[in-house]
Amino acid sequence: LQLINPQIVRVFLDTAEAGSGINKLYGAAALFMGFAIVRQIIQLVATYVGEQVAWTATNALRADLALHCLKLDMSFHKKYKPGELIERVDGDVNQLADFFSQLVVQLGGNFLLVIGALLMLWLQDWRIGLSVAIAAFSGVAALNWLRQFTVPRWQALREVDAKLFGFLEEWLNGIEEIRTSGAEPYIMVRLYQTLRDRWHKILSAMRVQVLVADLPLGVFALAYSMAHIIGNSLFQEGGMSIGTLYLIFYYLDVMREPLWQLRRQIENLQRASASINRITEMNQVKPSVLDQSNGRLPVGPLTVSFENVSFRYEDDLETDVLQGINLRLKPGSTLGLLGRTGSGKSTLTKLLFRFHDPSQGSITLGDEGGRQQDLRQVALSELRKRVGMVTQQVQLFNATVRQNVTMFDDGFADDRLLQVIEEVGLRGWLDELPKGLDTVLDAGGGSLSSGQAQLLAFARVFLADPGLVILDEASSRLDPATEQLVEMAVDRLLENRTGIIVAHRLGSVKRVDEIMILQDGQVAEHGARAALAADPESRFAGLLRAGLEEALA
Repeated sequence: LQLINPQIVRVFLDTAEAGSGINKLYGAAALFMGFAIVRQIIQLVATYVGEQVAWTATNALRADLALHCLKLDMSFHKKYKPGELIERVDGDVNQLADFFSQLVVQLGGNFLLVIGALLMLWLQDWRIGLSVAIAAFSGVAALNWLRQFTVPRWQALREVDAKLFGFLEEWLNGIEEIRTSGAEPYIMVRLYQTLRDRWHKILSAMRVQVLVADLPLGVFALAYSMAHIIGNSLFQEGGMSIGTLYLIFYYLDVMREPLWQLRRQIENLQRASASINRITEMNQVKPSVLDQSNGRLPVGPLTVSFENVSFRYEDDLETDVLQGINLRLKPGSTLGLLGRTGSGKSTLTKLLFRFHDPSQGSITLGDEGGRQQDLRQVALSELRKRVGMVTQQVQLFNATVRQNVTMFDDGFADDRLLQVIEEVGLRGWLDELPKGLDTVLDAGGGSLSSGQAQLLAFARVFLADPGLVILDEASSRLDPATEQLVEMAVDRLLENRTGIIVAHRLGSVKRVDEIMILQDGQVAEHGARAALAADPESRFAGLLRAGLEEALA
C-alpha cells in the first residue's frame, strides 16, 4: 500500500499539470485516502495480533525454562544463584517480547518495502535504480558484517546483568548478617566493582553500535545525492515529467524511514540474539539424573539397601564424598546416622531422593518379601511420594495453609487435612487463624514460629504417608516445650515406617534401632544401638560417655 500511494500522487500531479479536469483529481484524492485508511486498519490488526503472539510465546517460554530449571540437578542450582536464574528466565525472555510482537514483522516488512521501492525506481529509470540499489545493498552488507561484533558484546552485557541480579539477591537474603557483622563497606565495594564491569560492557557494545546507528544516515545521503544528480539531468532534458520526478524522491523518502527503523530493529535483533544464545545455552544443560523409568515401590515400610555405594560431585573429580557404603535397613526399623560435619551424612540422604546418582554401586528400596527396586528404575514422582524428609530449614510459601500442607495438590479432602493437623498438634493454632485452612501465610513462614513451621512440615509428610522418612535433626533449634511437641510428632511419624535420623543430639538417638557412624565418607561403625551402647570399646559408647553434642562438634 505504501508503494501504491505515490503512484496515485503522480497521476494527480500529471493530471493537474495537464489540466485534465477536477473530477479526475477528486477520484485520485479519494483513492489515495481509501488506501491510507486501509493501511492504518491493517497496521492496527497486525499490531494487535503481534502483541498476542508476544504474550503467548514469552509466557510459554518462561514456563518451559522454569520447568527445565526445576528438573536440573542440584549441582546446577549450586552453580547459579537464584538472582541469575531469575534474569535468565525472566530478563532474557523480556528481551524477546518485542522480537516476537513486532520485530520479525517490521524487519521483514521494512526489508520488503525497501526492495519494492528499489524495484519501482528501476521501472522509472534503470540508472537511478542501479545507483540507489548499490548504496542500499552496501549498507545491508555492512550491517551484517558489524553483527559479528555486536552480538557477543550484548551477550556479555546480559551475563553481567545476571551476575548483578545474583549479587543483589545474595545480599538481600543476608541483610541481617551483613548489618550485625558490619560488612556494608565490603558489599558496597562488590557492588561498585560489578557496576563498573557492567559499565565497561555497555561502552564496549555502544562503541560498535555507533557505527550501526550512523550507517543508515550515510547510505540514505549517498542514495539521495545520486538520485538528485541523475533525476535533475533527465528532467532538464525533458525525458521525465514532474510527477515522475516526484515519484523518484517520494520512493527515496519511503526508503528513508524503513532504513532508520532497520537500524533500531537490527539493534533490537542483536540484543534478542544475545538473549536467544543464553536461553539456548540453558536449554542445552541436561540433567544427569534421568527420569526414564516407570517402576513402582510397594506400600508400607520400605527396606533400604546400599551396596558398595561411592559418590563424588561433578565439580570435584578427585575426592569421593562417600566411599564403599554398605547398608541394609529392615522395614519399620530406624537408623541413627552420626558423624562430624562433612562426613557425608547429608549426601547419603540426598542419594535416597535421587538428587544425585551414585558414582559407583546401587541403592535399592523394597519390602519384606525381598522384592527390591533400584532407584534408577523407579519414576521420580513415585520415589518422592514414598520417601519423605523433614529438615531444620522449612520452606513455606506465600499461599494458604491448605496449599502449604498439600504442596498445591487439590486432591485431599479438608477432613483429612484437619486430621493430620490435629495429629501433629497444630489444631489449636489453626483454630485461631481468621480463615482456617484458607489463611494465607507469609513467604518464608514469617508469620509462624520455628516450632509451628516444623510441625507444618511434619503434616506434609503425614499427608504423603511415605514408606521411608528422613529426619535431619528437626528439633535441634527449638525451645524445650515446642521440642516436646515435635518429639511426639516424630514418634507418631515413625510408627510403621522405616526411618533415618541424622542426629546431632543424644535425645534423637534414643528411639533408633541401629547406629551408623560416618567418618570422611566411610562407615566407621555400624550395628544395633543397644549392642554398641553396651560395648565400651565402640565409638558410639565413647560418644555417649563424652556427650554426643561435644564429640561431634
